[in-house]
Amino acid sequence: MLKHIPKNLSPELLKILCEMGHGDEIVLADANFPSASIAKRLVRADGIPAGELLQAILTLMPLDQYDSENFLLMEKCAGDPADTSVWEEYQTILHAAEPQAKAAFLERFAFYDRARQAYAVVATGETRQYANIILKKGCVLE
Repeated sequence: MLKHIPKNLSPELLKILCEMGHGDEIVLADANFPSASIAKRLVRADGIPAGELLQAILTLMPLDQYDSENFLLMEKCAGDPADTSVWEEYQTILHAAEPQAKAAFLERFAFYDRARQAYAVVATGETRQYANIILKKGCVLE
């Protein structure tokens, strides 16, 4: 057993986070995202909400302080009436962990293209639409 490791981070996900280096990206994908067809490395986190995983990951992994696109959300498609209040939850989690960081947005297909290049994709149990996030790993400065 290890102390202070969030219980919702599986051994497989912890291994992925440890393997990642500065500039590598990880996707937290909602349940509708085509995770299996996009991922180089797929981690299943079925049943776990993306916000819960985001909070846990940000306790361990710093975001890239040199890139303003270190926290990317999928932009809502024009005319889509979907509720995007999940973004407010993400902003709260982000600012608690990384007060200087700001969310940026990518158009849907640009997001898919970027996700294909990510080190790993985590398929969460998140059912809210537009709940996909790309995180770019930074350096531990302490």
